[in-house]
Amino acid sequence: MSAQIVLLPVFVLVGLTFAFFLVGTRRGSLAGNETKARDMALSQSDLPLFFYVLIALALPLRHADLVIVLLSWVFVVTCFARTGIFVTSNDVRQGSLAWLAGALVLFAMWLYFALRILLLI
Repeated sequence: MSAQIVLLPVFVLVGLTFAFFLVGTRRGSLAGNETKARDMALSQSDLPLFFYVLIALALPLRHADLVIVLLSWVFVVTCFARTGIFVTSNDVRQGSLAWLAGALVLFAMWLYFALRILLLI
């Protein structure tokens, strides 16, 4: 798999994070809810950190295949959903479900990566 294909979801997620910091925190400060917006902006980087580490390991070890790329896109979509929920309705239940979906996808990615490394697949 080429580096460009593997890194494209990473670039999209970085763009989402920067956009959220610029727009989401501004929206929260305008609404008088600056602390909540700042907390969401910080929590937006908790799961992506594990995602970035996985890609940073998988790429040079040449274990970034189609499964990793597809799961990366699913993870990015869950991050977009979570951000969209926060910026629009801010429904805690839906936001939690989006976070859980992202966490499960990320867990599957790490499990797949670990099995490929440990079983030499």
